[in-house]
Amino acid sequence: MDLNKKDMKNIMLLILFGVLVYVGIQRIDMIWFFLSAFLNVVYPFLLGAAMAFVLNVPMSFLERKLFGSLKENSRGKKAARPVSLLLSILLVAGVMLLVILVVVPQLGQTILIISDSVEAALPKVQAWAMDTFRNNTQIVQWIQSLEFDWNNIINTAVNFLKNGAGNVLSSTMAVARTLVNVLVNFFVGFVFAVYILLQKEKLSVQVRKICYALFPQKAVKKILEVCSLSYRTFASFVSGQCVEAVILGSMFFVTMTLFRFPYALLIGVLIAFTALIPVFGAFIGCVVGAFLILVADPMKGVAFVILFLILQQIEGNLIYPHVVGNSVGLPSIWVLVAVTIGGSLMGVVGMLVFIPLASIIYTLFRQFIYKRLKEKKIHDI
Repeated sequence: MDLNKKDMKNIMLLILFGVLVYVGIQRIDMIWFFLSAFLNVVYPFLLGAAMAFVLNVPMSFLERKLFGSLKENSRGKKAARPVSLLLSILLVAGVMLLVILVVVPQLGQTILIISDSVEAALPKVQAWAMDTFRNNTQIVQWIQSLEFDWNNIINTAVNFLKNGAGNVLSSTMAVARTLVNVLVNFFVGFVFAVYILLQKEKLSVQVRKICYALFPQKAVKKILEVCSLSYRTFASFVSGQCVEAVILGSMFFVTMTLFRFPYALLIGVLIAFTALIPVFGAFIGCVVGAFLILVADPMKGVAFVILFLILQQIEGNLIYPHVVGNSVGLPSIWVLVAVTIGGSLMGVVGMLVFIPLASIIYTLFRQFIYKRLKEKKIHDI
């Protein structure tokens, strides 16, 4: 069998790849160590890129709507990018601050009220249990021996959480070091995101030049096509989720105000914020809202759950399809899978990221399948 130069090169590359895989399996612990160290170094920049990806959605919208009619070389056009970026940062920070100022204090106050109510109710429960089991002396003696020290219970719970969280929480220096590390990563990532957004056209041209210089032209076109699809999908998903969350929160605020439910503004803001999490988010807001209302009025707590189910059906069947539509192009079953996998791997951030990511994979795979069917001339499936 005659082997030309190209075949010899492919064989050598295949052998080299096999050797690298074998060495990698033998030294998997060392590879994982270097990979972890590399990820720790580049993590702030990955975080900054993610921030830029998210902030670019409102920034592009504001830049287009507020400054789109200005001439290219005018002074206002030059200030469009910094002003739009500043407004986007203030918008995101304002939403987060609103949630912190409205939701967190009310949750803390509710927890204090519940703790006082439980502490006052424990003696009554103990007396009821003794009266119920008065014919069984062993149970009565056991109930009498119980002592409910609320402060001791809280301290025990806190100690349990500390022990369960590991040695990090047991060391003040470790906590401080972790906090400083988080703040430094966030600050570096934020500055990196600002630089990306202010010079995104220039960076885009540089990346294109590098890709065309290093890779085949056909591969670069495919890469750019996937990147464009990724941005469109993610931008549509983020904008659609934000609009849908605002509408849902407003619906709850208006209806709860009309029916005189307590905590109307608090629960409206909470549900709007948690609705940003696909599939499960609004239900998290429902649980917390029902918990808050039950403390004030148990019957209205039940009524709130019924109201939530009604509004959720209206939102899911009428509003969401028109606001978000098929922007992510992902069937419902795969949305559920993406949210579940993303939540288990990366928490809330994973839930937000995995839906557009899964949609991109789904779209590319669907294009590949239809292309293969067309090549095989199969049209009647």
